[in-house]
Amino acid sequence: MKTSDCDILIVPGYENSGVDHWQSRWERQLSTARRIEQESWDAPDKEAWIGRIVRDVEKARKPVVLVGHSLGVIAIAHAAPLLKTGKVQGAFLVGLPDVERPDFIPAIDRSFAPIPRDPLPFPSVLVMSRTDPFGEYEKAEDIAYSWGSAIVDAGDAGHINTDSGHGPWPEGLMRFAGFLKRL
Repeated sequence: MKTSDCDILIVPGYENSGVDHWQSRWERQLSTARRIEQESWDAPDKEAWIGRIVRDVEKARKPVVLVGHSLGVIAIAHAAPLLKTGKVQGAFLVGLPDVERPDFIPAIDRSFAPIPRDPLPFPSVLVMSRTDPFGEYEKAEDIAYSWGSAIVDAGDAGHINTDSGHGPWPEGLMRFAGFLKRL
């Protein structure tokens, strides 16, 4: 699949993705990419986030590929059973946070936990760092297997965001292109 063959829906996490974040750069760079805007980026509400994902997928005119980061990954997993069968062709997921940790960010709605473990109804890949401060690689690997997702070990890459030096993230864009090619 080429980028022109699909609607690429960017699903940021908590506090959105800033202008230099790789998701924002991809949104500007890829002509069919657009961001799913949430009502509140700073006080995420699970049902509102899921509802927005479902509505934006339904509005898409082409097959959809979701690109989630951080809490956006969890929101996609919660929304997956509600999405029209066949509309989403794949999901590129990056930086799974462990919302099940008792010390997780207090501003985030606790109902994002537990993390869904049912298989995702579309092909997916989960890119995870071994040094992500918001989640452990081993747990992410276990969840990826339950989702039926391919797991990509990003090594020592932090949360794969601007703070960890992943503004442009060309390796991620190449991996995304490879993922699209297999859809």
